[in-house]
Amino acid sequence: MSDLFDSPVRYLITPGSLTPSNFQTEKDSLLETIRFAAEARIELVQVREKLLSGKQLFELAVLAVEIARGSGTRILINERFDIAIAASAHGVHLTSRSIPVSEVRANVPDGFLIGVSAHRGSEVEAARNRGADLALFGPVFATPGKGDQLGLDEFGSVCRGTAPFPVIGIGGIDDSNADDVIAAGAAGFASIRYLNEFVRIAR
Repeated sequence: MSDLFDSPVRYLITPGSLTPSNFQTEKDSLLETIRFAAEARIELVQVREKLLSGKQLFELAVLAVEIARGSGTRILINERFDIAIAASAHGVHLTSRSIPVSEVRANVPDGFLIGVSAHRGSEVEAARNRGADLALFGPVFATPGKGDQLGLDEFGSVCRGTAPFPVIGIGGIDDSNADDVIAAGAAGFASIRYLNEFVRIAR
């Protein structure tokens, strides 16, 4: 991970649209997006397909890891660190409802990335202190269904207060404001809609 945050990272999150019933017909489209992301040198891809069975998620994770192999793109699996390890993924992303960071850290191999969702500065500090490698912090800007926006001033204050711990901005970020988020102190930015569209257009 030593070089991951040498420059601002782009963090693509998959849409979460796969279900047990559409998995076989729709998984190839999602894997194609991951292939595009690797070709576009997106640094992190979070496989956030929460509706799938464990077996399906494992299958998807194995294929995603194989696609990203040798590209520099790192694959994170949403919440299921057991599946991430079994599929040889690069790490896991945890939410406030997940197993505690400290417990995950104690049961994963060296170099395994642990990301955590955070919505308050205290949660970023807790993630740092308990062994996480990065925090997704937001929403920086207004985004449907994600509560009140932080704004750049509060976001930047938390980034500076927890530096050099990597804080990645999320929430309403696109090409019109990503540079502002980086300038505020972020280690990068995460997106579902914008980056999923970007990698397809960029190809």
